[in-house]
Amino acid sequence: MKDFKRDNLLLSLCGLNCGLCPMHLGGYCPGCGGGEGNQACKIAKCSMSRDKVDYCYECGDYPCEKYEGIDEFDSFITHRNMRRDLRKAKETGVDCYVAEQEEKVRLLRFLLENYNDGRRKNFFCVAVNLLELQDIKAIVEKAEARAQSENFTLKEKAACIVQLLKEHADGQGIELKLIKKPGKK
Repeated sequence: MKDFKRDNLLLSLCGLNCGLCPMHLGGYCPGCGGGEGNQACKIAKCSMSRDKVDYCYECGDYPCEKYEGIDEFDSFITHRNMRRDLRKAKETGVDCYVAEQEEKVRLLRFLLENYNDGRRKNFFCVAVNLLELQDIKAIVEKAEARAQSENFTLKEKAACIVQLLKEHADGQGIELKLIKKPGKK
């Protein structure tokens, strides 16, 4: 959107983790307020009319009607933790939150470079977004140890880490897939 610029391109105004989005990783979207390719957004328009707050939680009206049902369905990236992530950024401080997100981005890139058999990009983006950092690190360490001890092929490595991520997520009651909006009938 014209004239909408932000410094933090990892965490959007509304709480999406743009740095963990497949569109952002693929270079198809610059992230919230990142320049050309940035899509028009009713929340960004609202921010511009309210002294350009950096995060919605800074607005006295947050959460407003724009957040009603916002996390029911996903786009290219999961929307399930938007409010939780904004709360975490507010409580821990944006710099601390962003440092954690940068570590998640590094882990995601590691997964994509070392465990992606060509079919796992979206899965890894969702998993890294929804799971806690320390859990992802532990799962990666476990998968690395198995892959080295059993001399896995790339396909076997991918299957191993997907299984470990799913098992952990299931134990947390988390479904590692995007929630698509039902099509019109």
